Amino acid sequence: MNTRACEGAGPVPDDFPREHPQGAIGGYRPKILLRRTGEQLVSGPTDEELLARYDACEDLVRQLATYARRKLAENPRQSLSDTLSRIEAEVTRKVSSGQWHISSAEMAWIMTQVRKLMAERTAT
Repeated sequence: MNTRACEGAGPVPDDFPREHPQGAIGGYRPKILLRRTGEQLVSGPTDEELLARYDACEDLVRQLATYARRKLAENPRQSLSDTLSRIEAEVTRKVSSGQWHISSAEMAWIMTQVRKLMAERTAT
């Protein structure tokens, strides 16, 4: 897995979503959306913001994998695929209702990581 270190912090995998703010500004000339952080104008997340998002998503991956293992143990007849589909539907519901503030790209990354963790666990 390729990673990039955030300044002064641990690595963030290259496949982790790096989304830039969306918006539109009218007018003839092309424009770029910037925001001020401290003394700088930036167009995307800062290293600290990216690391915070990654840490939160990685924590959710671990929690969801633990939850999936528990659900599989409680109901051994249910397949891993069905369990993960149900978990993904629940995560989608929580995001859609505004309970969780996760982008669709982050949600896809989280579920991919959960699937990888579960595949590793079942292979060993």
